[in-house]
Amino acid sequence: MILAIHAIPSAQDLAAIHERIVLLQWRDGRETAGPVAREVKRNEQAAMEGAAGRALQEEITRLLAEHPVLRAAAQPRRFSPLLISRTAGGGHYGAHVDNALMGRGAKRLRTDLSFTLFLTPPGDYEGGELVIHAAGTTQSVKGEAGHMVLYPSGAIHEVRPVTRGTRIVCVGWIESLVADPARREMLFDLENLRAALRSQLPSQSAELLTLDKTIANLLRMWAHP
Repeated sequence: MILAIHAIPSAQDLAAIHERIVLLQWRDGRETAGPVAREVKRNEQAAMEGAAGRALQEEITRLLAEHPVLRAAAQPRRFSPLLISRTAGGGHYGAHVDNALMGRGAKRLRTDLSFTLFLTPPGDYEGGELVIHAAGTTQSVKGEAGHMVLYPSGAIHEVRPVTRGTRIVCVGWIESLVADPARREMLFDLENLRAALRSQLPSQSAELLTLDKTIANLLRMWAHP
């Protein structure tokens, strides 16, 4: 499942994020890539170790973790550390697949889902489309600032060259409580159905109570905390 989400709708939150981005220092993006991806990665990555980087990471992670659509679609167990990527002057990221496992020790996680959160408006740059190749289809995405695309980490994807302006995005990975993508999609469908029925039926209706029970019992069967 490839899903577009308006993850940060608040202009105030976006403005605060951009104020912190100005304070970041940048380094060659190949430093954070694996040996295969390093050959096709041409961008800059923010150093997130300083105070500005840590504050930015905490704020974006909080906003994403609280978003109801992201929670319903991803069933997050853990978020990876976030990366802020800057691409300009013909920079790009060629076709690659994300690592299946990231981190070390207690912070090691399985990458079930990848996401790209767009932080600059699409009119600020030309090119830079995120292209995802999955299940025999190809999707090209260039989102508005504050919008994100959530997609399977096992899909081949790439970022087309940025030919004008500067593209800034936040990228990260999610380990889900429900590893199987088909089961996650079924739970997402049921969550959407529950949201729709709540506007039509009393909360104690037999229909909603049955749906609540079904979702809870499926999570008991499928989730691995």
